[in-house]
Amino acid sequence: MLRGRRMAFDYGDARIGVAVCDPDAILASPVTTLKNNDQHLWDQILELIKEYEPIHLYVGAPKHLSGHSSASLTKAEDFSNSLIERTGIPVSMIDERLSTVGAAKQLKESGMSARESKSAIDQAAAVAILEQAIAIEKRK
Repeated sequence: MLRGRRMAFDYGDARIGVAVCDPDAILASPVTTLKNNDQHLWDQILELIKEYEPIHLYVGAPKHLSGHSSASLTKAEDFSNSLIERTGIPVSMIDERLSTVGAAKQLKESGMSARESKSAIDQAAAVAILEQAIAIEKRK
């Protein structure tokens, strides 16, 4: 497996959770939650990429539980294509069917209410996407 940081995005209409891993791809950590409607969104994304210098980007692919495409998948694919165009860094889509649900459940079990943990849920979902991507890379 190639050494270097990877970054994942949990893309949503309102918020985008961001996670990054260490250069050895051992630990994925939450970074931030960005507001999708912020006029400086791309400046913020490019600043994060400049700061962490990832070698690969991952975007969650929101599919229905059946595996079929969802309306959100098209938006995530458009975001993924914009990442490629703006950064030149390789981008892969990762199935994220249960990442947000799992993140919300974990945070609820830790005592945090869904209302107070929206941005934490997005970051935790990005961590789950990144962990899945790393596991896929390690199996190759």
